[in-house]
Amino acid sequence: MSVEPGTSYRYTAELANNIEDRWQEYWKQEGTFYADNPIGELAGDAANNPKFYIADMFPYPSGKGLHVGHPLGYIATDTVARYHRMKGENVLYTMGYDAFGLPAEQYAVQTGQHPRITTEENIANMHRQLAKLGLSHDSRRSFATTDIDYVKWTQWIFLQVFNSWFDPQAERRDGRGKGAARPISELVAKFENGALATASGKKWTQLSASEQEKEISRYRLAYVAEAPVNWCPGLGTVLANEEVTADGRSERGNFPVFKRNLSQWMMRITAYADRLLDDLETIDWPEKVRAMQTNWIGRSEGATVRFEVSGGGTLNILDVYTTRPDTLFGSTFMAVAPEHELLGGTYPGEAGDGDALAVPDAWPEGTREDWTGGYASPREAVARYRAQAAAKSDTERTADEHEKTGVFSGIFGINPVTGGKVPIFVADYVLTGYGTGAIMAVPAHDDRDWEFAQKYNLDVIRTIGPAEDPYGPDLEAGAYTGDGVAVDSANEQISLNGLGKDEAKAKMTAWLEERGAGRATVNYRLRDWLFSRQRYWGEPFPILWDEEGNPHAVPEDQLPVELPEISDYSPISYDPEDANSSPTPPLEKDQEWVNVELDLGDGPRKYRRETNTMPQWAGSCWYELRYTDPTNNDAFSAPENEAYWMGPRPEQGNTAGGVDLYVGGVEHAVLHLLYARFWHKVLFDLGYVSSSEPFHKLFNQGYIQAYAYTDSRGQYVPADEVEEREDGAGGTEYFYNGAKVNREYGKMGKSLKNIVTPDAISEQYGTDTFRVYEMSMGPLDESRPWETRAIIGSQRFLQRLWRNIVNEEDGAVTVTEEAPDTTTATLLARTIAGVTADYETMHTNTAISKLIVLNNHLTSLERVSRAAAEALVLMVSPVAPHIAEELWNRLGHEQSLAREPFPVVEDESLLQDDLVTCVVQVRGKVRDRLEVPADISESDLQALALKSDRVQKYLEGEPRKVIVRAPKLVNVVP
Repeated sequence: MSVEPGTSYRYTAELANNIEDRWQEYWKQEGTFYADNPIGELAGDAANNPKFYIADMFPYPSGKGLHVGHPLGYIATDTVARYHRMKGENVLYTMGYDAFGLPAEQYAVQTGQHPRITTEENIANMHRQLAKLGLSHDSRRSFATTDIDYVKWTQWIFLQVFNSWFDPQAERRDGRGKGAARPISELVAKFENGALATASGKKWTQLSASEQEKEISRYRLAYVAEAPVNWCPGLGTVLANEEVTADGRSERGNFPVFKRNLSQWMMRITAYADRLLDDLETIDWPEKVRAMQTNWIGRSEGATVRFEVSGGGTLNILDVYTTRPDTLFGSTFMAVAPEHELLGGTYPGEAGDGDALAVPDAWPEGTREDWTGGYASPREAVARYRAQAAAKSDTERTADEHEKTGVFSGIFGINPVTGGKVPIFVADYVLTGYGTGAIMAVPAHDDRDWEFAQKYNLDVIRTIGPAEDPYGPDLEAGAYTGDGVAVDSANEQISLNGLGKDEAKAKMTAWLEERGAGRATVNYRLRDWLFSRQRYWGEPFPILWDEEGNPHAVPEDQLPVELPEISDYSPISYDPEDANSSPTPPLEKDQEWVNVELDLGDGPRKYRRETNTMPQWAGSCWYELRYTDPTNNDAFSAPENEAYWMGPRPEQGNTAGGVDLYVGGVEHAVLHLLYARFWHKVLFDLGYVSSSEPFHKLFNQGYIQAYAYTDSRGQYVPADEVEEREDGAGGTEYFYNGAKVNREYGKMGKSLKNIVTPDAISEQYGTDTFRVYEMSMGPLDESRPWETRAIIGSQRFLQRLWRNIVNEEDGAVTVTEEAPDTTTATLLARTIAGVTADYETMHTNTAISKLIVLNNHLTSLERVSRAAAEALVLMVSPVAPHIAEELWNRLGHEQSLAREPFPVVEDESLLQDDLVTCVVQVRGKVRDRLEVPADISESDLQALALKSDRVQKYLEGEPRKVIVRAPKLVNVVP
């Protein structure tokens, strides 16, 4: 490409911007970064090469645009992508947009502007900013989750989940045991041949169509159920737990959030709990993320214990899950969640409360005054307590600092091993989402239970003690939570006394099972995935409801189901403070869209469309698959293309398949990654993908943070207008408009007035300078502070690189055709080896350090050899591609360097240090021999000799004298 920078040949910001604009246009016109598929519209010869698939986590196109913290991961992945292209690999690297969601919808409610307009404007702005960064994306593969072609396949995948069930006996395709998704048709076949009994006990052929659907829904991986949800009237939708603050309000808008039981779409992700846990072994993820997913899934082994209930209305059995059945003799109270079915099963204000509350009207005999909370009756106490609990979020209820409170329900349980009456409390720290929503409390051996027992004057009974002194711990001072042996744990049928924990657990569980009083149970903290949102701006469910209330899949040839055009996007309700308002989705406003007449195979019938929409998570669950074949109209990805990009590579240690390198923030470590893994495994089980995991290697980048400044009122002031001054005592003070301000360190944001945009930095210094600075700030997986003034060092590095090749007076190339001298050749070889290793491991900061050392050495030479110059340019190109392309072109190469081979060391001997043997003497006698570099300094050699263990044994303290004759002799005089 012919390039003429104009009259100035100095590498200034102006010249850098000129170079960057021209090369970005060149890459665009030439399709420089296109990746070839094996088949289809994007097929090409490069698919014969080894592949490398790298992806960033899907960004949301915010109206605020990017600040300098956002591109950190993007520049890192671009650096890796460019390096792998130079290794001769076919690199899939692109960027799409996670574009559905609440922010655009809320803006639409406020302004009346269609959320698609807002979303597309935000995407255009973000695309412009990303393009300015010089990211080597394959532009043909980019899309947004709102694109109608993408929506079609999101809906299609939902239907595969809807039309599947989890068969625990099915063999897995990867040979890792049993349990896999299978088509609903196989479930129906099992009902028909009697291999699976119906819940009603009737034969399958005796059931009506509605009864058959009810049976099937008990197994579907996507189903509708009554579920406790976070209902936010102010936003008109239910919220996921992560969208609710600790004080029970919505993250967006700060509206109050209430607990409600609502009919919602659910995904049966719990069926995959064991696979999601066990298959973590098959992928290369940071240990921190593995631990987070493991804890979120929360697998535990214990027992479900059956307590008979006295005074519980129609409920006469209360099941409790415990991981410590061996402590059952010490259970002196129980606690149930405020939403538990024992109390009516609903939240205050809903049908079923009040008279239906299954608690007695009067306090029963045996009630202690401490238990009543000062209320006249159990019914009043429980109703008030439940109302208070309903106003709290799950996070608030279970927080460690939250005071553990409760109120006696007026109901007793019967301990199955002691026969004693156990009071049942209502306690908000117990959640319906874990176990059975009820706990048996053993205050002698649990800190939380002990504190509760002290507060409410409950018994504390010892069942465990240290083997050496079982009765030693003082239970009046606190619970004993260590291991040991069982004590005081016997009745006429069973004795655990003297047994260790594992033996005691097994013996107690077996005893419970023999008597029908319990069973061994594996429990999970993971709950089924709440998949409904009462919003407009989301994917419509491809579901039709018939007049009998049965769900039907929209036929595939009628996909996608598109959103109707409406003019009012606000939810249908309401007082935002009213917990009893009804969550009616905005789609209900278009009844012509909702009510349709279709022929699904049994003649024209009337149907109602589902008016909830999918959550934003839906679109981000599978985009890595669509990247592999984004123009395919017949499938979300052709099997050949999916297998090429995503298939397992056992020879490379990748047995599960997936994206080769996936980069993003640790804040998505659980939900996004868990949901994506779930969808992917369903598709794998059904034979649609060759990989059992979506992401093989995961890397979490750190964050760029910034200083912010507040005045005496606590108000933030513009960070870029703050002046630093020395305080006279070696410290620094900060001033804004002459007044002293305080400095704090943390996030970058508009409200903190410390935003720095990549646009501004690129204009002031050039994009390559910005890229080099971000990649050199420190290890990629660590957070670091932004310092605009420090960026000048990166600019100077590139200016020296430019001057090493280009004469700033006339623009002429100054390199010599002579071979590099020995010193230069050695340093060049070692730089190539070091930078190669650093790029392989994403240690871009140390790679840049090595390139700076080589560049500075070349600066000291009268003229730079072409061999050294070209190797340096190629090594710089992944991190500073524009200046590298320009210099490569000026060095006489007509084609882009994007796919030029990365430099390799031709002479391996240059990597070996020249070593000599140094003799170390103490009192004239040889005590050690050291292999040291021939050019070692006297001070380094002395330090090395004195560290020798063989020398130290002859010294007492510091030697009187050390004579050094580098590199061959050290003589120590004690």
